[in-house]
Amino acid sequence: MRAVLYFAGVASFGLYLLLLSLPVGPDAQVVLGIAGLATMIVIDRLGLKHAGRIVFLTIGLALVVRYIVWRATSTLPPTNEALNFGASLMVFGAELFCFITMLLGLFAVARPVDRKPAPRLPADQAPTVDVFVPTYNEDLEIVAATLAAAKAMRYPDGKLTVYLLDDGGTDQRCESEDEEVAATARKRREVFSRACADLGVIYHARERNVHAKAGNLNGGLGVSKGELVVVFDADHAPSQDFLEETVGYFSKDSRLFLVQTPHFFLNPDPIERNLDTFSSMPSENEMFYGVIQKGLDNWNAAFFCGSAAVLRREALEEVGGFSGVSITEDCETALDLHSRGWNSVYVDKPMIAGLQPETFASFIGQRSRWCRGMIQILLLKNPVFRPGLTLAQRICYLSSSLFWMFPLPRAVFLIAPLLFLFLDMQIYKATLEEFFAYTVIYMGALLLMQSHLYGRVRWPLISELYEYVQSVRLFPAVWTVIFNPRRPKFNVTDKGISVEKNYLSELSLPYYVIFGVLLLGLVVTIGRYVTEPDTRGLILIVGVWNFLNLVIAGLALGVVSERRERRRMPRVSGSKHAAELLYDGVALPVVVTDVSSGGLKIRPNDTVPSGFGTGRQALLRVPVEARVGQPAEVIEVSVYVANAGRTQSGRYYGLKFAGTGQDRFRLVAALLYADLDPLGNSRLKRRIRRFMPLFLIRVIAWSAGQTARGMSYALFHRNPETSDQGAPEKAAKATN
Repeated sequence: MRAVLYFAGVASFGLYLLLLSLPVGPDAQVVLGIAGLATMIVIDRLGLKHAGRIVFLTIGLALVVRYIVWRATSTLPPTNEALNFGASLMVFGAELFCFITMLLGLFAVARPVDRKPAPRLPADQAPTVDVFVPTYNEDLEIVAATLAAAKAMRYPDGKLTVYLLDDGGTDQRCESEDEEVAATARKRREVFSRACADLGVIYHARERNVHAKAGNLNGGLGVSKGELVVVFDADHAPSQDFLEETVGYFSKDSRLFLVQTPHFFLNPDPIERNLDTFSSMPSENEMFYGVIQKGLDNWNAAFFCGSAAVLRREALEEVGGFSGVSITEDCETALDLHSRGWNSVYVDKPMIAGLQPETFASFIGQRSRWCRGMIQILLLKNPVFRPGLTLAQRICYLSSSLFWMFPLPRAVFLIAPLLFLFLDMQIYKATLEEFFAYTVIYMGALLLMQSHLYGRVRWPLISELYEYVQSVRLFPAVWTVIFNPRRPKFNVTDKGISVEKNYLSELSLPYYVIFGVLLLGLVVTIGRYVTEPDTRGLILIVGVWNFLNLVIAGLALGVVSERRERRRMPRVSGSKHAAELLYDGVALPVVVTDVSSGGLKIRPNDTVPSGFGTGRQALLRVPVEARVGQPAEVIEVSVYVANAGRTQSGRYYGLKFAGTGQDRFRLVAALLYADLDPLGNSRLKRRIRRFMPLFLIRVIAWSAGQTARGMSYALFHRNPETSDQGAPEKAAKATN
């Protein structure tokens, strides 16, 4: 049946492409193009699957191919116009690159897989599991919550061991000639060792900081012996059912090396926070974890993402442990193991809650590492020539790594219209009629395919925004890796940073300069349209292109304008938990309504006696669900009242944890991370498709508002006033 569908798809593609290639004028091409778009819309709206999906994609692909052929044969200037031809060829080359990556991406996501739940294993058949939590400079408050959640995972007694792999307390750092570094490392080792002992976790610090995270994980392999290895980043706390939902897959396939799960985040990334979209728009990573990884899974090409994953020790030992040639050890390790015939599985169920970078500078630092690492893989371990991979795996890995070259075409698409507007370079020869017949239809086909494949997890133009804000800073990094692929070094992403006041990011200057140039381009467009009636068609085409760039650049001004976020750790509302607050001999029944690693919010069930308020010390007693086979327990933590207030639901009190006992982290693990289904449901609620024409109008208005906000920040919030908002030198180092 599948072969029949593929044959029907190829046949319909060839037939429609043949129809489009008939030697007819622009008017007839418009009719053919609109007919194709109309058919795609009908298929999409009717929700047709299987054969309908294939017809949809083949029509869209035919329209795209028609445009590429037209661009190559009819729009390039003659070769004797050297400057015009060179600039036009540069733009066409960028379009070809995007066309190729689109084809690779369509192949990768052609048949996404929804895995059935893992089989539940009897206790005597469950393999032994070692949990690795690598850390370097993260605070104990972040790390301890993850360790407590890892210890609370449901698994047979005696078969689960949790390790903290602390690269911030290595012998090398403790014995550093820099006394400040040495003192900090020794103090860290002492504090973290004590916390691990309290939590029942094994503390391990290796001798030397070599090969970054990969080296740290390999150090953990050397001191552990579990059949399976689970990796959680220091800020990625798992739910109690994580092992139940993953380990069983290994019993079904002796050649399975990886079960990867999605990364879910409690806090917005800087773009979501600064644009205030976290509660309403699908997060950026939704497309990757909600569609792309499921598509890769169909081709046995889902790869390790560095955390929230289970790996087979036997497979890791076959390749000498976690790979460390590139600074993206996760994808590189998966590539090495796939090339040796090992298999992978992706389970689309969020079972960890992590933290994203809080500031734009730390966000760019993180993405710079991903970008440089994936390009390293492309150059040093090119999947096209990697022995042992299937053809499908080669295509999938090529798609994943080649994508990160996007800063290069993005730069071209930004500069190209300005070459015509400012220098009158003829980079695109077409009449207005041809533009509508080919380019507008092409763009419509692209948007329809993007909406059909990713509409619920990525809104129109949002990819363009994310790629633009990254491209401005990653463009130099791409060239650095291309010319010296072994140069990049691993940099740890800062997490848990609070933004005390509104301020303009230290990385913001290029975004304002680019916006100013694009705005000048808009003025030039209007001027030339008025004074040059003979070329108005071409001026209008290029002017619209520049205007869309300006809209994205206006949104970017809002992105680099950092909104205040005083809460260092996100507080999450979820299931209500009954508890008891003890003070001055009084036992007050309360309900815990939300929680973070730093404190809780409670609502009293009874009338609160007079005199109870801010500053009051108390003891909070919370009964929590026990692990299987163990009696229920009540966790007691010391707290004090930090604030109080009243809403429509009644009186509430904000409590802060007092003291340094580790029970607070066990409580956070039980209340916040035990069951992540409510958080997963909130993720699904944001998956709403947007109608492109109406959303485009909304984006233009949105851009105007963010431009105004960006300008106000440039005038009134230019300099950060607190030391924890990120240093410019750190941001510059991250992109080198």
